[in-house]
Amino acid sequence: MYSLPQKLLAELFGTFGLVFIVAGAICADQYLRAAASARPGPLGVALAYGLAVALMGIAFGHVSGGHFNPAVTVASWVTRRIGTFMGLFYCLAQLAGAVAAALLLSAIVPEPVWRPVGLGAPDLTADFTRAHGMLMESVLTFFVVLVAFAATREDRDFSISVGGFAVGLTVTAASLVGSPFTGAGLNPARSFGPALVAHHWQNHGVYWIGPLFGAICAGLLYEQLFRRQRSQA
Repeated sequence: MYSLPQKLLAELFGTFGLVFIVAGAICADQYLRAAASARPGPLGVALAYGLAVALMGIAFGHVSGGHFNPAVTVASWVTRRIGTFMGLFYCLAQLAGAVAAALLLSAIVPEPVWRPVGLGAPDLTADFTRAHGMLMESVLTFFVVLVAFAATREDRDFSISVGGFAVGLTVTAASLVGSPFTGAGLNPARSFGPALVAHHWQNHGVYWIGPLFGAICAGLLYEQLFRRQRSQA
């Protein structure tokens, strides 16, 4: 049994790790583009994002449940998997970890490199409306949270290792679809940290409304369709 401070630190460090890696991958891609060198491109960024989620989930999932995403936490709160007090502090820890990661990344990477990509903050592509952006983020986050709920059930002994890996693969797949259009935020904390440090607030509401709506729908749908029935005495 882990204490609340331990759980919050796990959420903070896990979110820190995934934000630093995915935003760092975007900055690295921008650096290589400017240097006219071979670059990882969207595939590399998607793999970095998914691997970061998977590894952080495997490392800290047994401590806090491995949310690292306010959308997952809100979905867990709506479905009563987590209490209001715990959910609020989880979200605060996630946002703090995201901001700390963005601050450290901005101190390490030269500003001329990260400024053109907003330190990795996601944004909409040209001619892609906010409505389309919210819908895309909602659908992609729906699948991420659906897999998170399905793969991390407490009654499964393998949920800690396999659950984190499954969610990471889902994030990779979702990123490959969403990156060209929305930057594939999928996580309000992952979007908020770089946006705050880089002052890149264009279309920022898309990356809260879309993921939160999709996550809530996924959580409620999973609980209604696949909730485990209690055995009759």
